[in-house]
Amino acid sequence: MSEPHELNPEPQRSRPQMPAGYGVDPAATAEMLPWSTVTAQLASARSYWLCTTRPDGRPHVAPVWGLWLDDAVHFSTDPTSRKGRNLTVNPACVVHLESGDDAVIIEGTVEPVTDPEVLARFVDAYDAKYHVRPDPMDPGSATYRVRPAVAFAWLEKSFLGSASRWRFTTRRD
Repeated sequence: MSEPHELNPEPQRSRPQMPAGYGVDPAATAEMLPWSTVTAQLASARSYWLCTTRPDGRPHVAPVWGLWLDDAVHFSTDPTSRKGRNLTVNPACVVHLESGDDAVIIEGTVEPVTDPEVLARFVDAYDAKYHVRPDPMDPGSATYRVRPAVAFAWLEKSFLGSASRWRFTTRRD
């Protein structure tokens, strides 16, 4: 079982570092997105693109159904799937929501979820969202969570002002 973690209440928001040609002024912060906008998008998303790395360094990306639960993206997959095997070797990953215009990108490290209380809430929330009740005891389906280390988001219609980055710190209970 992994140790409990908790995100600090508010991640540190700043402008993303981008080449000057993108036009994003690091000092212009008035239109940056609030974290609450991003968490609302994470909670309402249907599919989450999970990007992992194969042992030989080649990237792999696949959509998964999941949840924004307890300040983390939760999903399940067969541990013997390509993404499951990749995460066993290298738990670093990226989660991207479906839209490239109104983008939300989470960079973090995946960890298995084994806490029975968290698994029960995951199953109930997953069933409410997708009308499918996963079985956390099925050896062909492990449940994982990605806690953000860094997040990026922007709205296409206001990219120059809305482009935002958050850095997270975790603390152990």
